Amino acid sequence: MKSKVTEFKKYRTDMNDKILNSGFRDFNKFFALDNKAYIDGALNAKTKELMGLVASMVMRCNDCILYHLDRAVQEGADRNELYESFNIALIVGGSIVIPHLRFAMENIDELLNDNKMES
Repeated sequence: MKSKVTEFKKYRTDMNDKILNSGFRDFNKFFALDNKAYIDGALNAKTKELMGLVASMVMRCNDCILYHLDRAVQEGADRNELYESFNIALIVGGSIVIPHLRFAMENIDELLNDNKMES
């Protein structure tokens, strides 16, 4: 049985491939810029992914939340770091973030468990 996370990852991969292979070079430029923003620099990649997660929650984008939640876990974020990031999103965004907090909480266990199995 496919999970929501598995389906999301497949859909994201398939659609990114379609976008990046469309022949429209401006898409590739933006994707490269986005990718570069999250690699280690003065801030490590985990911190940047947690920042992306907070921004995604405040912006109320569930696809973005799931992506940054997954990436943060891959970069080594633990449950407490994720919870503290969720809390920052709540403080910044207010109660409108609560439905997106529910979404993140719905998916956190699967992502943490998947990462344990991959390690």
